[in-house]
Amino acid sequence: MVNMTLRILSKPSESKLANIFKSLGTDWEERVLPSIGNEVVKAVVAQYNAEQLLTQRDKVSAAVRAALTERADDFGIVLDDVAITHLSFGVEFTRAVEMKQVAEQDAERARFVVLKAEQERNAAVIRAEGESESARLISDATRAAGPGLVELRRIEAARDIAETMARSPNVAYLPGGGSNMLLNINPGR
Repeated sequence: MVNMTLRILSKPSESKLANIFKSLGTDWEERVLPSIGNEVVKAVVAQYNAEQLLTQRDKVSAAVRAALTERADDFGIVLDDVAITHLSFGVEFTRAVEMKQVAEQDAERARFVVLKAEQERNAAVIRAEGESESARLISDATRAAGPGLVELRRIEAARDIAETMARSPNVAYLPGGGSNMLLNINPGR
């Protein structure tokens, strides 16, 4: 179902004015233009599908104008201007267009999800390769430096632990003779 509204500016042909008034009367516009307008619009619209009616509106308008001008000439009517002022479709078509748009959006969203998953997979592979290379370099450095590097790392770790414990308000360190003692002091209990 296509709803189309036309604006038609017309006048009687001066040379056929007497014949128009004799055969059609003074209300020639109301008697002729609606009928030939419907006839021409139906014939032209039937040549296009719904998408073409929307995307090729100028072409449709030109076809309506040409056919309507030719048809009006049979009645001695001159058309100064013909324009499509409104074009709409029935509820079923509108619903189908909306469903198509939703389906296209869903397909686009699915493509995005797949692309995102591929990117995340590639990032994970690159991260794993980097970690593997890092482990290999550390292993090579450990072998080359000997036990000194391991001892250095142990000292750095012990220093980090000591700094963390020193900042904690709930832990106290009590040095003792042969054994060190840590007390977990929790004033709330």
